[in-house]
Amino acid sequence: MTIVAIATLVFSLTACAATTTTQTPTVKDPTTTVQNPTPSVKTFTAAQLATFNGKNGQPAYIAVSGVVYDVTHAQGWKNGSHQGVSAGKDITSIIMQAPHGTSVLTGLTVVGKLI
Repeated sequence: MTIVAIATLVFSLTACAATTTTQTPTVKDPTTTVQNPTPSVKTFTAAQLATFNGKNGQPAYIAVSGVVYDVTHAQGWKNGSHQGVSAGKDITSIIMQAPHGTSVLTGLTVVGKLI
């Protein structure tokens, strides 16, 4: 009886070992991972910014504290001009002295940075 019990136990362990699978952790292949690229920031020199003056169908851009904004369709900016201030320039010192300050920049589209 002891031999039969041992044989049954050995057979059971062998059968379990044969059907047991080891689970390998899944490793993601880094070459197939899709990542959202960071959008590149457009940079403008003062000379490049000057071409966006709102004249002859050009967009109207201004720079304030190194950030370039699109004022093409902004209320108050007509043909690249607002209260005697022309687009295509760094107007940081002008806007800092204006009664509204930088609060008017909130709704504008940022198009790049001034370098």
